[in-house]
Amino acid sequence: MNHFFPHYQTTAWKIGSRQLNVVIESDAVIRNLILTVLLLGSGILSLSIGTVYVSPDQVIKALLGEGDSMTQFLINDLRLNRILAGIYTGAAFSLAGCLMQNVARNRLATPGIIGIDNAAMAFAVASVVGIGISLSPSHMALVGAATATALAFAIGGGSGTRGYRFIVAGLGIGAVSGAVSQLLLSQVHIDVANAAYPWTVGSLSGRDEEQVPWMGFITLLAVIACIILTRYFRLLSFADSVIITLGQKPNQIRFLAVVISVTLTGFAVAMSGPIGLIALVGPEMARTFAKHKGLPLVSSAICGAILMVLADLVGRTILSPIELPVGIVTAVVGGPYLIWILIRKPKQSSL
Repeated sequence: MNHFFPHYQTTAWKIGSRQLNVVIESDAVIRNLILTVLLLGSGILSLSIGTVYVSPDQVIKALLGEGDSMTQFLINDLRLNRILAGIYTGAAFSLAGCLMQNVARNRLATPGIIGIDNAAMAFAVASVVGIGISLSPSHMALVGAATATALAFAIGGGSGTRGYRFIVAGLGIGAVSGAVSQLLLSQVHIDVANAAYPWTVGSLSGRDEEQVPWMGFITLLAVIACIILTRYFRLLSFADSVIITLGQKPNQIRFLAVVISVTLTGFAVAMSGPIGLIALVGPEMARTFAKHKGLPLVSSAICGAILMVLADLVGRTILSPIELPVGIVTAVVGGPYLIWILIRKPKQSSL
């Protein structure tokens, strides 16, 4: 199958009696290393800047367990979990967006536009306001994401649907889900509404520290799965008849991509609430870094993490001591970026 992808090489590993083939892009390693360095720099910068400034070299020492105890407490106990939450959720949103765009073959088909994150938000809000639901917001967010996906495929015409029907169905689901969230918030006590408010705008402030490692674990599993399955996900750029001719099953490949996207979005919304446009801007940035057309899944995840960390930094500092939710920052920046994409590529509507 490599003659379809001249820029890639296939590496095989033996696992017991089975052989695992993984497609490795020739320049992907270098590109992702550069992006990783940028991510590390963004993280150190964000750890440095706050109410109390800590120099980057002191940040690195604190991360290594060196330096004075006060600096270690400030960096490792107060700031680090928030930065890690931003990295994990940003990577999850962006990777989910790249997968969903690949499924629908449309750069606008992010989880947000087809209603996944709004539905996850609505179910999470329902759990917070307490309407007889015993599941946690995290579990309810997953249920909401899965429900929205099933409805989008059903209303849009099935798993083989691409284009406007799938997106319009998702827009309707997202609108209804958003209305449900607002209705629930309007019917409860102000204290309960305030507790649920972060789930509606997207924020990294005050998140449960115990959820951060789980978010990292889920994101890492998804990235590994995408690396292994990239050779199959790339086939979705072809017509179904071509994929079948190559001996693969397009609906099963599409289903796997959607399951990963739904899972990532559900967990990410449960961690931070809906973060606007990360799933759109992250993959587009990754494609800009790539030298040829393709499916830069890992690059998308890293770009999303960088965007989230920097957006959170801007939200914390631009109007200090007032803190802007990271979802508002990404919406303000992502909206003009979307317009710029449409102006720059007016005739390009699909992947």
